[in-house]
Amino acid sequence: MKKLLLLLLLPILSFSQNCVPVTIVINLDQYQDETYWTIEDTSGNMLTYGTNYGGEPDYASVVEQRCLPPGPLTFTIYDTYGDGLNGALWGGLDGSYYVVQCYDTIVSGTNAAFGSDTAHAILVAPCPPIFGCMDSSYVEFNPRADTSDGSCSELKTYGCTDSLAYNYDSIANTMSLVPACDYILTLTDLVGDGWAASNLEVTQGDSVWNFTLDTAAYSQDYTINLKAPEPVSFKFSISQQAFQSAAHCGFKLTNPLGMTMIEVIPPFIQPLFKRTVPTYCGDYCIDRIFGCTDSLALNYVDTANTDDGSCYHAPGCTNSSYLEYYTQGFIADYNNGDCQTEAIWGCTDSTAFNYNAIANIDNGGCVPVILGCMESLAFNFDPLANTPDTCIPLIYGCTDPTMFNFSVNANTDDGGCEPYVFGCTDSTMFNYNPLANSDNSSCIPFISGCTDPSMLNYNPEANTEDFSCIAYIYGCMDDTALNYDSLANTDNGSCIEVVMGCLDPGAYNYESTANVNDSLSCLYNANCITGAGNPYWLNDECYAWVISVDDYCCENEWDTICQATYDYCDGTWSGPLLTRTQAKKELIMITDLLGRPTKEIKNQLLFYIYDDGSVERKIIKQ
Repeated sequence: MKKLLLLLLLPILSFSQNCVPVTIVINLDQYQDETYWTIEDTSGNMLTYGTNYGGEPDYASVVEQRCLPPGPLTFTIYDTYGDGLNGALWGGLDGSYYVVQCYDTIVSGTNAAFGSDTAHAILVAPCPPIFGCMDSSYVEFNPRADTSDGSCSELKTYGCTDSLAYNYDSIANTMSLVPACDYILTLTDLVGDGWAASNLEVTQGDSVWNFTLDTAAYSQDYTINLKAPEPVSFKFSISQQAFQSAAHCGFKLTNPLGMTMIEVIPPFIQPLFKRTVPTYCGDYCIDRIFGCTDSLALNYVDTANTDDGSCYHAPGCTNSSYLEYYTQGFIADYNNGDCQTEAIWGCTDSTAFNYNAIANIDNGGCVPVILGCMESLAFNFDPLANTPDTCIPLIYGCTDPTMFNFSVNANTDDGGCEPYVFGCTDSTMFNYNPLANSDNSSCIPFISGCTDPSMLNYNPEANTEDFSCIAYIYGCMDDTALNYDSLANTDNGSCIEVVMGCLDPGAYNYESTANVNDSLSCLYNANCITGAGNPYWLNDECYAWVISVDDYCCENEWDTICQATYDYCDGTWSGPLLTRTQAKKELIMITDLLGRPTKEIKNQLLFYIYDDGSVERKIIKQ
């Protein structure tokens, strides 16, 4: 008691605004004024407390909200009488206490017999974010989330999601629920004297209703329209005058489907304790009604929406074990009790081997009488025979007339037949066959020779190798050819004909197809105005001498003086050596091939006209 008095005198320490919300729930017993609690820091400084519960009704639920500094703290609950919240010890109801932070219960005081006090170490920490989808239009919506994590991915598609329902929608991912309906709220009283001053407050959203059992009765029903699936809350309130009768009270909420959403049974209903439950008014799924949905059937059910395969159009005998099934002339789809005579299958043909006198339905299996030997060890045993006949004994031997040891008397093959083996039976022959039992005149004598087809001297008639084979040596066998090979014994068509010619690419008459050089035949052009030809070749010594001593012969023309000089060189000139006069003449004009006056142009044939009437053809080279 001194602790309580001191508590009332002490101020509550202040702390930073960066505090953590904490909820303290005290469920009282029937001795409310004995209970109080404190929260202290590690130094023993009191941060907050709760007391003065004497004005609360018996078993009231007190919810206290506090904002505490983060860190280690101590929660302590006290009872001034020293019996804790153990109200059951005195014929009442035990109490309890809880400390909740961030949706997590950090103190769970369910042991009511704690005596004078009990302390709990708690750690107050900022609430971590709750990640999730915050958009209620998505399937992933988390109503407790306070921080979006981008998990919203699938939009809600409403419809009937019950795969067993008639109107099941395979595309829907969210059940289409009935949004509101009438519930039955039943108030009860154990002794039937009414609730007096007690009442039940019902809250849903902004709607609040108050109900009481105002007649001397054991129960009373009220109809209340509630939304679904919005939660609904209930709080039982009493006055001081109703303390004794409160323990008689109870209530129950029932939806139109007959489901009990909540039921609080007396005695000891807890005053002021807020109870919250979800609501459910059902969904829009349509139950399957099984029956025959074929309007042409005899047992059509107009209220059915799902065919159960029970439809029938032709009642009669449906059991194939009865004669009527086959004689009624149609196939019945519903058994109406016409099946009377048991069907007996069998052969109904009196001439058949297996005739059955009691059969009334022929099974198509009549077997005709078959005469034959029925002795399994006899030669002419007939496994199909059903009536005995003459038997013939077995005579073993080779029964194949195509065989070497065929026996005309045998009727049963003993597996010892020897086939004809034709071949050469002469052991001195090349193709002697020791297995042959019949000579076929095919004997071949031994013929020695080279038997290798890849050899030069292969003998196709030889059948015995004499190791005389000569290998092919391929090459050119023409001794006049450029690539003649004296070792070759087989011409491979590779011979190359000798082609003589000038092989100097710089010569005028260079022969690209020649393969043997004829250096004496090479001709070299002097590039004079007279052009190529005899004797105008540089390799003609006399021609080369003439154009070196007389430029006129190369640059203008090959005149008689040039020829006389040439003849002088080769020793065929008999007269005096002619000389070219050097009379001075004046150039009066230069023309091109068309006679048009022009300037001197190099590398082009031009005509030089002089005052003495002479004309010179010149090419001034670059």
